[in-house]
Amino acid sequence: MLTISQRLQQPRVADARLLLPFEQRSRSRFRAQLVGGEDVGVILARGQILRGGDLLLADDGRVIEVAAADETVSTVHSGEPRALARAAYHLGNRHVALQIGPGWLRYCHDHVLDDMLQGLGLTVMVEQAPFEPEAGAYHADADGAHSHGHSHGHGH
Repeated sequence: MLTISQRLQQPRVADARLLLPFEQRSRSRFRAQLVGGEDVGVILARGQILRGGDLLLADDGRVIEVAAADETVSTVHSGEPRALARAAYHLGNRHVALQIGPGWLRYCHDHVLDDMLQGLGLTVMVEQAPFEPEAGAYHADADGAHSHGHSHGHGH
């Protein structure tokens, strides 16, 4: 089995592609298959989320491009920014991973959340699409280090 344990920072031409849903791209250790069917084991530093377009280095020297797979998501469209902001507020209050686009919001499909947003007067469409949620204010950088913008010192 091919092992992948390094993330590349510099652009390179990819030799193969790894198509993954968000849940799997959020894990640091997993087994998967390249688009061609070859088995791979991914072992990365904890706290890293893989994004579509990320490049990984396999133990045999091949460069593997990560791609976001289509998955079941709920997408809310609205021409009213206030309605989308309100929806984002309520989803954020529930710590829902959220992708934000021009005039729309997307999250992993959940009928309870769909019902809540429909109750707010929004139309929810369940579809198959890639899911690339916001990294968040406290996301880890490419090296796995967190940048919070504050100190963890406990001086009193």
